[in-house]
Amino acid sequence: MTPDTAAAPAQPAGTTDVSYLLQHTAHVLTTQMTAALAEIGMSPRAHCVLAHAAQTERTQAQLAELSDLDKTTMVVTVDHLERAGLAERVPSATDRRARTIRVTAAGAEVVAAGQEIVDRVHGNVLGALPEPERSAFVAALNRLVAGHLAVPADSPEGVQGARRPRQARQ
Repeated sequence: MTPDTAAAPAQPAGTTDVSYLLQHTAHVLTTQMTAALAEIGMSPRAHCVLAHAAQTERTQAQLAELSDLDKTTMVVTVDHLERAGLAERVPSATDRRARTIRVTAAGAEVVAAGQEIVDRVHGNVLGALPEPERSAFVAALNRLVAGHLAVPADSPEGVQGARRPRQARQ
């Protein structure tokens, strides 16, 4: 059985397990992206941070927010990028108290190669759908991300399983 013909898990009549559908596809996409970026020795997280840093001067905190990373993970990621010679921490041009992440020339080459890989993986995913479905799929995801699923819900204290919003963790 191929992934295209694999049967979906049994569900009660009249229901759609949206959580499963979104989580499973996100998981599989992440594994595919991880394997593809490994071709150039990058992880999706490192590529994301490096690509955002290459766009404009950004502080580590700004990059963490854009990349949806907590502070500890961000520090580890930037440390890795620095050791690899792909980025460096430098004083901000606008705020002498802050440090920004500057992409090195080698880092810029990796960002370009990584973006080609990311585009290829995304193209393969969208290419699995007929054109009219692609447009509808992307439009629906954008509507959810900008609307109903734009902001994580607050989790009651003591409840595990859902990551608390970044603002509540600080």
